[in-house]
Amino acid sequence: MPLFAFILTVSCKKYEPMLGDPPKPEDAAFTYAASSTSNNIIEFRATNPNVIAKWDLGNGLSADGSNVRGIYPYAGTYAVKLTIFTKGGSVSSTQQIQIAQTDFTLLDNPLFNSLTGGINGPGFKTWHIDSLVPAHFGVGPDPTGTAGNYPQWWAAGANDKENVGLYDDRYTFYLNEFKFDMVNNNNVYVHNSLAANFPGSYQNLGDYTAPYNNKIGETWTLTEGNDTTLSISNDAFIGFYSGVHTYKILALTDTSLWLQYKHHAGGLMWYLKLIPEGFVSGGNNSPTMSLPINFESTVQGITVFGNSTTAVVNNPDQTGINSSSKVLETVHGNQTWSGFLFDLTDPLNFSTNTRIALKVWAPTTGTFRVKIENSANTNDFVELDVNVTTANSWQSVSVDFTGSTSGVYDRLVLFPGWNVANAGTFYIDDIIQQ
Repeated sequence: MPLFAFILTVSCKKYEPMLGDPPKPEDAAFTYAASSTSNNIIEFRATNPNVIAKWDLGNGLSADGSNVRGIYPYAGTYAVKLTIFTKGGSVSSTQQIQIAQTDFTLLDNPLFNSLTGGINGPGFKTWHIDSLVPAHFGVGPDPTGTAGNYPQWWAAGANDKENVGLYDDRYTFYLNEFKFDMVNNNNVYVHNSLAANFPGSYQNLGDYTAPYNNKIGETWTLTEGNDTTLSISNDAFIGFYSGVHTYKILALTDTSLWLQYKHHAGGLMWYLKLIPEGFVSGGNNSPTMSLPINFESTVQGITVFGNSTTAVVNNPDQTGINSSSKVLETVHGNQTWSGFLFDLTDPLNFSTNTRIALKVWAPTTGTFRVKIENSANTNDFVELDVNVTTANSWQSVSVDFTGSTSGVYDRLVLFPGWNVANAGTFYIDDIIQQ
């Protein structure tokens, strides 16, 4: 679309929008070459760097800018298209690039592995909405409000939207060529403002159930950044349809996928929680833990968010206050709110022991946030901050939940490096109540 420059004047003379000269095909020329690290990673450069440049990389991904990089794990021919925009309009050029050999190492991405089962697994995974867990579907404000990334205005209870065409839908993500299948059993659930776009739709529990065919052989795109997003091609989508096809990943593990996505008309933010086919969830059967936790053996039931990771590892610094052999390592994700949580076997009792304490080894000083939460109503929580005053050494920290209600909070959420993105690698040990 042309970019217009308007001239404002106080005279009565009428001025027409000023356009530049139309761009020529050669203005969209570009060169490419393999990167120094891999023949399957191609670096593209627009010949004219002084224009708005948008790329279709031919692999299901897009990019902006005069210099971009495309990753091609699979051998084959890819049509790469550059479109440039000037005041006079736009023009495109396309080149075919040839990738000689498949390089599966480029697919060994933790997010790919969780979403699809990975190169060492089946290479595909089918997900569905976790209808038994509270807040598996809901809506809040856009931009987000005081509750943060949570359906602040309405959160579904267990099976609240049964028989609307939502819970029987299945979404399969394939690692091979990033294919995606949407199997919806002949109907979907759509926002009431979009019902007219779906002939034969009918009102059902506030919104509309609509006839819809399966979407097989579409593609998915995962774009990592400050906000990691998941996009689905063409007319396929995930869950309740709000008119968009791109979803922000709030959390992704092998057994949980939390999504946040916008409304086509703005003002609303939608939320979905999905689990893999065959995984039993809904809260009652999810792995839980009890305090104290010392990590001397591999633990189950850790949920990460904000693209953090966790692993039980050998203690890298068996000095000072912590000579334990095993600790929890967590690499902080790219969100300021990144962290991890444990669901507890029993709700916390604060009648005698009111403090939560732990040992932390931090790469820098800063804030460590501790949150207790009611898993059945995540709007019900208490969170406290403590300062980590020593870097690169074990330190004991604690927060006091005096006054908090006993028998309610059955989830412990930890935010090392609170309010800092990519805060580094932390080690955690000996989480206790005292």
